[in-house]
Amino acid sequence: MDGSFAKTAGIEIAGEMRPGYEDILTPQALDLLAGLHRKFEAERRRLMAARLERQARLDSGEEVLDFPAETAAIRAGDWKVRPAPADLADRRVEITGPVDRKMVINALNSGAKCFMADFEDASTPSWTNMMDGQINLRDANRRTIDFTDPASGKAYALNDETAVLIARARGLHLPERHILIDGEPVAGAFADFALYLLHNHAALKARGSGPYFYLPKIETRFEARLWALVIRHCETALGLETGTVRVTILIETLPATFELDEILYELRENITALNAGRWDYIFSYIKRQKTDPSKVLPDRAEVTMTSGFMAAYAQHLIAVCHRRGAHAMGGMSAFIPVKGDEAKNAAAMDKVKADKTREARIGHDGAWVAHPALVPVAMAAFDAVMDGPNQLGVIPNIKADRETLTAAPVGEITEAGVLANADVAIRYIASWLSGRGAAPIHNLMEDAATAEISRAQLWQWRTHGAKTETGRTIDAAYVRGVIKQAADAIRAEIGDDAFGAGRFCEAEGLLEDLALSDGFEEFLTLPAYERI
Repeated sequence: MDGSFAKTAGIEIAGEMRPGYEDILTPQALDLLAGLHRKFEAERRRLMAARLERQARLDSGEEVLDFPAETAAIRAGDWKVRPAPADLADRRVEITGPVDRKMVINALNSGAKCFMADFEDASTPSWTNMMDGQINLRDANRRTIDFTDPASGKAYALNDETAVLIARARGLHLPERHILIDGEPVAGAFADFALYLLHNHAALKARGSGPYFYLPKIETRFEARLWALVIRHCETALGLETGTVRVTILIETLPATFELDEILYELRENITALNAGRWDYIFSYIKRQKTDPSKVLPDRAEVTMTSGFMAAYAQHLIAVCHRRGAHAMGGMSAFIPVKGDEAKNAAAMDKVKADKTREARIGHDGAWVAHPALVPVAMAAFDAVMDGPNQLGVIPNIKADRETLTAAPVGEITEAGVLANADVAIRYIASWLSGRGAAPIHNLMEDAATAEISRAQLWQWRTHGAKTETGRTIDAAYVRGVIKQAADAIRAEIGDDAFGAGRFCEAEGLLEDLALSDGFEEFLTLPAYERI
């Protein structure tokens, strides 16, 4: 261990100390992390265990997902969250992407209102990706970031006007094995949050902004309460006023949609918005109802935001947010420009426009895109609907109920859909294992949620013996054969050398393990993390 860490007893840095990392992993930073770990790690682990305990009750039918009776007073109460800071009042288009240096510059220059710099699903959580990401965001906030592409020689620098930067920390379930406190790995969420907050709050304040975060994968009010305590601890430790940290919570799990009011209430001093994280939400829908044959979903392509349970979830989120004075952010449009095919490119742009127009019309205050070229398309869609910076005054007149929020849509499972799931999952997992968490696949920018849905559907269809549109039963032999078919097609497409070097064999094996296991792995990134 480097001698600079000796002042912080009980801490070991197990990752390589590359130049610049010592400026991130300072004694003050490690003291802050050690304090978080020692104060909150036991509760974090208890909450992660509670997820599995609840899953067992859901699997056995002992419990059903519903609005908690014990928090009815919070849902009925007349309260609001703290108003958003000025630079988060208008969030009509946000661009998202990983924290690599070139991406950070291009996203900040994209013309979007905000940039969500993602340490989570769009980034493989390798040590170098996470530490380099902290350096990149620090330099961006200090306005010192630049980049020269070694291949092209093209130089990149920030424009005078840039998007507001929001950092997405890892979920509470993911460890950071390269930082050990008292012999235990620190939570990746705590590391991302504390390091970014410590190194950026002063520069952001000087520019009239603040430390803003997206927090993912939350399932209950108790997890929101843990984050509220973590935030308060850090604000106090750093001498910051209450409410300096502002967070947006991704509602990307099915249990969370039954506790929207409660999540907002727990974080009311620091929260500004909820976001409809549509892709992970579909994954969670399968995972948390995995033993119920009535919840078997059709092809992934048929589960859109106009599907009954997805539309109800979005409208419920808008209604709750606006009633509480919080922004309601829409989801991701994963389309990217299609080079060399004007017809396909125009069709993709039309789909983005339709998706963002729908989101604006039902009351969302903004939504996500994955590529700078889509920013003006999404911006025009929201501009055509929104008269002001947001739509906080639009409150859908709906009353959500558990049946509507959990009813499976009608649709077919096609053999092409089964194969597509295997193909996309293998391609994405291979990319993730190779260190690239945002992967362009078939003209879509995919992140970990795509692979999660794909492997979850294969598992669900196989477990329940679902049938394809041709009447073929989806059993283990069929799934195994489809995975091999998809892998063989990728090998034929890219060649043996690229297939071997690209970790596609590992991806194929991991997908087969996940799809054919008796149990259901909570997150594919947990076993995959052991391979990077």
